[in-house]
Formats: sequence, structure tokens, C-alpha cells
Amino acid sequence: MAIWPQNLATPKTPTSIEDVRARYAAQFARFGAASDALEVTPGQLGPIGGEWVRRPGGDLVRTILYFHGGGYVTGSPETHRALVGKLVEASGVGAFSVAYRLAPDCFFPAPVRDGIDAYRALLTKGFPATSIILAGDEAGGGLAFAVALAVRNAGLEMPGGIVALSPWADMSLSGLSVLGNRRADTALEWEGLFLCARNYLRKSNPCDSYASPVWSSLSGFPPVMVHAGSTEILRDDASKLGDRAADANVSVSVEIYDGMGHLFQMDAGRNEAKVSLLRLAQFIRAKSAALAA
Repeated sequence: MAIWPQNLATPKTPTSIEDVRARYAAQFARFGAASDALEVTPGQLGPIGGEWVRRPGGDLVRTILYFHGGGYVTGSPETHRALVGKLVEASGVGAFSVAYRLAPDCFFPAPVRDGIDAYRALLTKGFPATSIILAGDEAGGGLAFAVALAVRNAGLEMPGGIVALSPWADMSLSGLSVLGNRRADTALEWEGLFLCARNYLRKSNPCDSYASPVWSSLSGFPPVMVHAGSTEILRDDASKLGDRAADANVSVSVEIYDGMGHLFQMDAGRNEAKVSLLRLAQFIRAKSAALAA
């Protein structure tokens, strides 16, 4: 069951980037506010802005480098503060939520460059690479994998792990779930993702590895955890990432939650949301445990 109601104020079939942004805005509003118990402060990692989200008394060494969703055309650390906050509260690990550049003003591969610049800045500040978990949702989930590719290809030390919630990692929109779940998914639709991809990619190949990590080798990657709902159109993106990781002998856990929709983790009353957040938190702590000693 999807968590977003059918009667959104924005059109079901968007015809412009403004329609897409309006639809996303309605979804972001349903995230609600972050817990008052969290400390949220503006921050800067080198040239990249964003915000720190921390639990008072939480771990100050391990860090989640988080990339928000929004189809590469909208969203911000502020819109996703509640979602990032849930991961911080559950894991006890603080996060830096990256304000990467958005299309159509800044297009592919600008967000990837922003992501690796933020990662380099963490290393420069003295954070061990294994203390960093790359994470994100939807487009940000795909971006987390793209940044990991950039880190690997630049010869930098890899992060401790990668976490993705309902990732969009295939801009060719080739997954069968894109069509098979089109009626069940009330959050996303093919037309909206197509408009986002067109504005983000311009004339770039949708199967470029940095745009669509599902078409790349994940050799040398750190452990991976991916969660998605069975009824969302991005379900197969999650499965494909798992396949690529397994092909590369990377430690991977892909969990598809039966009957759940896009970013079901935001529905706090559902047992599946609680289980997912607990599992993600355990992964984040375990894969960065070396720096806690």
C-alpha cells in the first residue's frame, strides 16, 4: 500500500517541470517536521553548502553524507530534514545533508561533482573514509551510488557503506515495475520521471554510469543496503542495484517490503517503516563501527 493519497492537489500526469515540482512539493509537505530533539545547523563542506543534522550527545566521528530526492529538479536539505532526522535518531550517527545543484539551471553531472567535492571535504577535515556512509532517497539514492563511482574512479578511499531508500538509479526507465506498478504508485509516474531525466541529462546518454549506476560495474564498492516498496515504480531500480553489487561480489542487502509504496519509512505508524529504519540504522552503525573504537 502506497503512503501517498491519490487526491494530490497537483496533476497525476505532469506536462511541465513546474507540474513536477508542484507534485514533489505536495509530497515533501507530508514528510512533516523533524524532531525538536535534533540539532540542525547550516554547514559547508568546501564549496558545497548544506546542513548538519545531529542528535545531542550523538556520534561526532561517524557521518552520513546524505543526498535528498526530488528528481534532480527540486528538493533540498530542508525538505528532507524529517527523513534525514529519522535516520539520525535511529542510528545515533549525525548527517550532513548536501545542497547539491539542481536542473535545469545546473545539469548532469553537476550533482555528482558536488557530491564528490563534499566527500573530499570530509576527508580533508580528518574524517576517515570508513567513517562515512553515503546515503540518499529516490534521485539522491542513485546519486549516492554515482558519487561512490566517482570516488572509486578517482582513486580515493571508499566510504564505509552505501544506503539507498527507493533509489532512482536507471534514467533509461527500463525496469518492468515502471509500467507494472504505474497504477499502484501514487507518488511517482513515468511521465514525471521522464521530464526530470530530460531536464537533468540534456543530451547525455541516460545509460551513462554516473547517471544510471545500474548500468555500471560496482566492483570495489563497500557494503550496500537498499530498501524499497513492492508497489512503487522504482522497485526494479533497487533490485538492479542489488544484482550489480552481487555481480561484483559486493556485500549487499536489498529489501523489498511487501505492499509498501515509495518512501514508506515516513509513515511512522507502520511496522514496516519501523523495521526498515531499524535495519538501516543497524547497517549504518555496523559498517562504520571501526571508527568508534
